[in-house]
Amino acid sequence: MKRLNILLAVMGLALAFALGAQAQVLRDANYEAFGRIAPNGTVRGTDSMSMGFFDADGTIKDKAGNVLGRINRLEIFDNEGNRIGYINTNGTVRNGNSEVLGNINLSDGKVTDAEHHVLGYARGIRVDWIACYFFFDFFKK
Repeated sequence: MKRLNILLAVMGLALAFALGAQAQVLRDANYEAFGRIAPNGTVRGTDSMSMGFFDADGTIKDKAGNVLGRINRLEIFDNEGNRIGYINTNGTVRNGNSEVLGNINLSDGKVTDAEHHVLGYARGIRVDWIACYFFFDFFKK
């Protein structure tokens, strides 16, 4: 009986890990899915075709591997090294001139523009990746 309990516990942990490791869905304002971002940084459209990558070192690449920009500590840079935006710890996204572009709700993943119109949803995805996708257009939607 003890072995069965251990086996069930291990299987439960494996299932929880597998579900948590799946790609997170990107949704539009109508809550329609239009893409996914995997925990490893791969960005895909709903057709499962690659749109680009977020590398572990912060490099942002298109599907061909060309460098589009870089993320460093919630700051976003273009491929020439110019700071084009940043994210405050409360989820406010600003451009390089500190003007508010919008907000990412840290609890439910709702993405809104500066006028509070809903742009979409991206729950369970790194806030800097969400900002790159919705506000800085690194990947064509």
